[in-house]
Amino acid sequence: MALDGILLSKIIPEIQKGLPLRIQKIWDISSTEILFQTHGPLGKKQLLISCHSVYNRLLFTDRSYPTPNEPGNFVMLLRKYLEGGFIEEIEQAELDRWCLMKIRRRNSIGDIENWKLYVELMGKYANVILVNSEGKILDALKRIPPFENSRRTIFPGAIFEETPSQNKKNPFTETEIDPDQSLTKQFAGFSPFLSSEVEYRMARGQSFSSIMQEIRDSEKLFIANGNNEPVFHCIELTSKGTNRSYPLFEGFDILYYHREEKDRIKAITGDIYHFVNRQLKHQTQKLPRLLSEMDEAMDCDRWKTYGELLYAYNITDTKGMKEITLKSFEDDSDVVIPLDPRFDGKSNARKAYQKYTKLKKGQVYLEEQIRITEDEISYFTGLLEQLSQADFKTASEIRDELVSLGYLKETKKKNRKARNKKKDTPVSFTDITLPNGIVISFGRNNLQNEQLTWHAARKNEIWLHAKDYHGSHVVIHTADPDEETLRTAAKIAAWYSAGRMSSSVPVIWCPVRNLKKIPGAKPGMVQLGNYRTIYIDPDEDQISELGLL
Repeated sequence: MALDGILLSKIIPEIQKGLPLRIQKIWDISSTEILFQTHGPLGKKQLLISCHSVYNRLLFTDRSYPTPNEPGNFVMLLRKYLEGGFIEEIEQAELDRWCLMKIRRRNSIGDIENWKLYVELMGKYANVILVNSEGKILDALKRIPPFENSRRTIFPGAIFEETPSQNKKNPFTETEIDPDQSLTKQFAGFSPFLSSEVEYRMARGQSFSSIMQEIRDSEKLFIANGNNEPVFHCIELTSKGTNRSYPLFEGFDILYYHREEKDRIKAITGDIYHFVNRQLKHQTQKLPRLLSEMDEAMDCDRWKTYGELLYAYNITDTKGMKEITLKSFEDDSDVVIPLDPRFDGKSNARKAYQKYTKLKKGQVYLEEQIRITEDEISYFTGLLEQLSQADFKTASEIRDELVSLGYLKETKKKNRKARNKKKDTPVSFTDITLPNGIVISFGRNNLQNEQLTWHAARKNEIWLHAKDYHGSHVVIHTADPDEETLRTAAKIAAWYSAGRMSSSVPVIWCPVRNLKKIPGAKPGMVQLGNYRTIYIDPDEDQISELGLL
């Protein structure tokens, strides 16, 4: 769900507290997200603008974002005119879903320039538009030429027209309600979702004015589950049952950071999702064909029988015939033998023997190809699962793995420093320290799993993995963990696996010494000796408490 005008009215004052903000750097971290690195009275702040059709928002964020080597054209324009300037004002248009940033900057010759940056957070129409002091559009994140929308053109050189007011009542100052109309139609800033929550509360005796006072006083974001999708607002969502509350900006980061991460990964590392999906589809379609050929190869003895019968009965004149029926020597039953009408009996017998020999030898080849294909399906299925939970660093390492295995070509670096920096960056896994002082480590891709299991873990430490699922290798850095520590590590193994949405996930555990490396296997593959099993229900709240979300 997208934010509404009421929620935006809670965000704007929080940003105003940090004004004036000096713009130090501007980045496009995905095709719909722009990040301003700023400095102001509150210190260094990252101001994020997202124009995603569903996740659009505006907020200060402390999260770490990857930045591309080459910014897009719109960000290059923003850098040219806004970097080094100050965001002096930010104001919302009544309670609508757009706001205006007024930016002052000195140009290269010292003259003061004034710019307007309009941020429109209107669902699929979300946009960022740079306008000069004369009201002309310099450019926009999403251009809208005249042939697409004749009423409102967003294109360089066009005169900018602000979104017209909806002329609705302000719910913070006017509390009289028309029972014949929905709250969305009566009051500015109300989304259908907020209207339903307010109407639910009013039906249970709470007054409209007290609800609006609660909204006015709120400094939290409440998140609940609605139809398996998160819903949120700045007041408790009593109609949705259990709520979790967070500081306003932190709540948005928890909601959307990982949801948009795939878009960032695609923008920075290239579309490895598409490549992995394509490879998985190819191997999945290839396997049934190989199995069908294997079934035919396993039935090769019948071709030997055909040849023996043709020779035994001394069949000669078969030209023009497509088949012949002969009696079996074993049970006197009829055997229908397919023939090539171009050849005589002896030639057909010879061809039957040749096919028998080919199929017999082909069994070994097909058996190997089936094994390879099944391994490839398993490998790419695992990569897809890793990508579904990957951050930028993890996805970059997956790309490196695909390059090292020859699936992808290495992209050319523009300079030697960038190449050497990447080469010197070690593969690192994630460590957490429990309150009892024990450290648990886990990998989030094959390279991290490989590094953790074979290079970082000691032989007597405990290794865990979700049984029969692709997932993380987890190591408890002690030889004798207590039950609580073991269950915590098992929860991590279950959560960072393909079984995270299942219940009672089996997690196997054993000392690292019980593992063997498979010669020639892909990274992260192990062979197990003796192990034990623990059953765990993956729990997002418990993973969040560990600081992993």
